[in-house]
Amino acid sequence: MNLFQSLTNAMDTILDSDPTAGKDRVFNTPLSEQGIVGFGIGMAAAGATAIAEIQFADYIFPAFDQLVNEGAKFRYRSGNLFNCGSLTVRTPCGAVGHGAHYHSQSVESFFAHVPGLKVVIPRGPIQAKGLFLSSVRDKNPVIFLEPKILYRQAVEEVPVRDYEIPLSEAEILEEGSDVTVVGWGTQVHVLRDVCKMAKDQLGVSCELIDLQTILPWDEDTIIKSVMKTGRLLIAHEAPITGGFAAEISSTVQEHCFLALEAPIQRVCGWDTPFPHIFEPFYLPDKWRCFEAMKKLTSY
Repeated sequence: MNLFQSLTNAMDTILDSDPTAGKDRVFNTPLSEQGIVGFGIGMAAAGATAIAEIQFADYIFPAFDQLVNEGAKFRYRSGNLFNCGSLTVRTPCGAVGHGAHYHSQSVESFFAHVPGLKVVIPRGPIQAKGLFLSSVRDKNPVIFLEPKILYRQAVEEVPVRDYEIPLSEAEILEEGSDVTVVGWGTQVHVLRDVCKMAKDQLGVSCELIDLQTILPWDEDTIIKSVMKTGRLLIAHEAPITGGFAAEISSTVQEHCFLALEAPIQRVCGWDTPFPHIFEPFYLPDKWRCFEAMKKLTSY
């Protein structure tokens, strides 16, 4: 299965587990992002399991007010009398090779600033199904971001059975002793190549971590790893200024200052609108990340 097929299978799992579900529960809506999310909030507040889909993350901003001022604060402002925790908002994100500035943006850091929301990004089909089922069953509204390039590139044997992957738990994909490398979504696959290049060309042992959940994120796993390695590289597609790598860097600096052997390196998108023909120069590819790796290990 690719990522899209995996999530379709997860949707089938949800429908099969709900005796009240049927075709009438799955329907198209007018192309109104604010209306789609507002309707989902209302359904969730009434007790239904609501899964809303925004066609591209770039177009989620008309629904920003509904998500930030309504969905995220529903429980808090009602003193826990009301809740829209059974709301999951799916939306494809990130670079796809030809999307330009209206179909390629990574928006996770916008929502990482909002208490009351959870933000999740899988790196592949197996993680997508498990994290999605956990998101739907979580008692908080979740923004589920799907790296769209993985619809085409990532193919895995996804279990048909029902399974969950816990939210807010990072996964250590490769254990290492010299550098902690952190990413999420598509960038994890780029960083796999970087870790191999570091081992083959520099003799450097990297600990590769997939964050998986952006909010609330797994601080303990990252801090523990950096305390061991003394070096940290973070990479994401979103622009560098205000990107979530900055939050990770700040937290690690606060907790690991005396253990750090080199300045933390962030390799991210540039502070420009996402370009079209210059996309290869915009993305934090393995070569840019490898240059940061060399800086870390030669400091």
